[in-house]
Amino acid sequence: MPATPQRRRAISRLRTGSAALAAAVGIGVTVAALPAGADTVHPDRTGHPGRTVDVQLLSFNDFHGNLEPPQGSSGTVEELQADGTKKTVPAGGVEYLAQSLRTARKGHPYSVTAAAGDLVGASPLLSGLFHDEPTIEAMNKLGLDVTSVGNHEFDEGRAELTRLQNGGCHPKDGCYEDGKKFAGADFPYLTANVTDEKTGKPLLKPYTVWRHKGVKIGFIGVTLEGTPDIVSANGVKGLKFHDEVETINKYAKVLNKQGVKAIVALIHEGGLPASTSYNYQCDSPGPGDGISGPITEIAKHVTSKVDALVTGHTHQAYACTIPDPSGRPRTVTSAASYGKLYTDTELTYDRRTHDIVRTSVKAPGAVNHVVDRTQPKAADMTSLIGRWNKLAAPVAARPVGHIAADIAGRGANAPESPLGDVIADAQLEATKAADKGGAQLALMNPGGIRSDLAYQASGSEGDGVVTYGEAFTVQPFTNMMNVVDLTGAQLLTALQQQVSGPNEASPKILQVSTGLTYTLDMTKKGADRVVKDSVELNGAALDPAKTYRVAMNEFLAGGGDGFAAFKDAKNKYVGPSDLDAFTAYLTAHSSASSPLSPPAASRIHVVK
Repeated sequence: MPATPQRRRAISRLRTGSAALAAAVGIGVTVAALPAGADTVHPDRTGHPGRTVDVQLLSFNDFHGNLEPPQGSSGTVEELQADGTKKTVPAGGVEYLAQSLRTARKGHPYSVTAAAGDLVGASPLLSGLFHDEPTIEAMNKLGLDVTSVGNHEFDEGRAELTRLQNGGCHPKDGCYEDGKKFAGADFPYLTANVTDEKTGKPLLKPYTVWRHKGVKIGFIGVTLEGTPDIVSANGVKGLKFHDEVETINKYAKVLNKQGVKAIVALIHEGGLPASTSYNYQCDSPGPGDGISGPITEIAKHVTSKVDALVTGHTHQAYACTIPDPSGRPRTVTSAASYGKLYTDTELTYDRRTHDIVRTSVKAPGAVNHVVDRTQPKAADMTSLIGRWNKLAAPVAARPVGHIAADIAGRGANAPESPLGDVIADAQLEATKAADKGGAQLALMNPGGIRSDLAYQASGSEGDGVVTYGEAFTVQPFTNMMNVVDLTGAQLLTALQQQVSGPNEASPKILQVSTGLTYTLDMTKKGADRVVKDSVELNGAALDPAKTYRVAMNEFLAGGGDGFAAFKDAKNKYVGPSDLDAFTAYLTAHSSASSPLSPPAASRIHVVK
């Protein structure tokens, strides 16, 4: 099949390789000539081109197939104003992201665009229904040069990730458009720390080298080492995930041996800034300022050979400076999620040393920018969305329920969300009958709730109408419901695992069905945060010796998200999919004349 224009562009701009091909990567790449005077070079005192050149690094992360502007709070960013107040700004949508990136590139002939994983997976129906082919097509068109893999790239397993990279129609669903075969990604997915258990080789390329007119920048891509703990077992079968720092340091040496001294790490792991505002000054010296979370330790130990870290996973916005092992400042950035922001980082490249200029007082400058919706839309993206929407419409537009107001889920910013209550109640209702599992309570992992339910219409369905497409956006994984036996002691242990062990630093608070109540004391540490004597089911204290029937999705039942206690459950019953349970509940409990109102979200009493 002949190469597409986008693929030819990608081939001309990039040279990829692995350790085994180290000797071969020194080959140059031909790049189309630019107009005279277009180079961003620093002239010397005589006015001649100097030894340094500015390279623009544009980056984003955690797009998750959000081609259309995300609804509700999922589609806004918080902006800190000069007077200290905060403003909510609508943002996102690939029509605006493409336009923003194209505008940013103007006047920057040395410009490279990178991402830090989770481009796909947990996607709205427009992308997810077609196994995320629409998103890969959009990324090709907007000029993405390289990305690391995220944990969600493994949602459908290694074979599907490989197909997204290399192309070919889906093995079960086939091709979606007559006469069109999916071409795959024009950009490389980098999997430096993900290897085949049998061969020990990286699943895909571990790194790539971007070259332009003598400038060489290496990119190393890794995902979080803990991916197997947050992805279904089938998704990572036969794969091994290695330490991020050790892997990056290993390939930085490989690149250096090839003469590539300027290096950027694309890491699908992140941090938590002290403020939720995208324009927060992360390096402010005040008490409590800065950033915390896994990325801080990673950043402190990644070799100083790496000049900038582009990160993701936590869906937070930050542009921080963390010293490298040599004490020099180094930027660590993340552009929130869903295409609502992009980061613009200025890298000063030294033509003589072939490295990025970083002194003890200056790191590469990085700024997050809003992908605002007041700018013109990228016409090619509008066309792409329209084409795929036409194919999705028969499924997506079907009404499944009615709501009286926004029901916050992903955007609730609280341990218990109103939408979490609705979903848990839906799962209980779908499995409580004796012949459908006999569940007495249901638990829902918060990470499985991907959006809000917005009152405002997303299409022509009318305000307050919930379509199947909108429900799919909330619950895109289509996990099967499991009902299992757990003792009261096991259930209490599971509740404690929300805030202890691997979840202590970043708690994962399960959403609970009606009747289950308890107190969560966040002033304490670890498992003690769950007040044991406060746990009740339907007004009765939890009995450690009693057996309870508990409904949850198959991901949780397999011990996902650090809930090892669920692995010891017995007497499993497999019910409907979580999405079917959710849509059936909405249909049964709402109508145009009696829409569903947001619940109070008062089942978990939180002490701060």
